[in-house]
Amino acid sequence: MTIELPVKVLDPAARIPDAPYDGDAGLDLASVEDVEIPPGGRMGVRTGLAVAIPEGYAGFVQPRSGLALHHGITVLNTPGLIDSGYRGELVVVLHNTDAEQPFRVESGDRIAQLVIMAVPAVEPRQVDQLPGSERDARGFGSSAVRGR
Repeated sequence: MTIELPVKVLDPAARIPDAPYDGDAGLDLASVEDVEIPPGGRMGVRTGLAVAIPEGYAGFVQPRSGLALHHGITVLNTPGLIDSGYRGELVVVLHNTDAEQPFRVESGDRIAQLVIMAVPAVEPRQVDQLPGSERDARGFGSSAVRGR
């Protein structure tokens, strides 16, 4: 199944998002500006693009694995959520987890991935009691207790 993603170029330096390989889920997002993220710092990096995500879908901005592994760069609010009604510029909040080295982003560098996924409409309904489950209310670290 293929869905169309309308993309508006807001900056002449912008690159239309693309998937490097057939079957890739993530579309690469690139920077349109030169910035330096200090050690431990964060910065919103512009892509120069706006998109019209179809109703019933959402966009999720996620880190690029190579930047994470080799430079400690991640998307701070990962996954960054883009609702279908948003029409502003895509700005990626990058975080440099390296405590010593700054990270330089240059215009044209691929900085994140955009994944478009179907999301159902949700209608919250207040109830007096939730149905039970095997996990029930066990939270943080609960699977470690079971040896997982």
